[in-house]
Amino acid sequence: MLVWFILKGRMCILKLNKLAKLARHWFLYQKQCIMNRENEQNSNRVKDPNEWATGDESMTGAQHSYLKTLADEAGEELNDQMTKAEASKKIEELQEKTGRGKDH
Repeated sequence: MLVWFILKGRMCILKLNKLAKLARHWFLYQKQCIMNRENEQNSNRVKDPNEWATGDESMTGAQHSYLKTLADEAGEELNDQMTKAEASKKIEELQEKTGRGKDH
């Protein structure tokens, strides 16, 4: 059996089994996209800083730099001796206070 359809302005003919194969690939692709989104939502990027394996290490240079910017903008003093986890929490706090870092 042949199936006619228009793809990007061109008339195409496919055998039914090829159309079924294309539909299956599209379905699997969509399923993989959904799984990837779910994995991103459950990744370490959203993990509680208290659960970080390296949360008790000194904050990173990037955290320190961003905290300095936020603290200056918020009119607060910066504690240079924070851990990674503490710095992460403080960044979230100062972002709320200053309105920075919010999704647009």
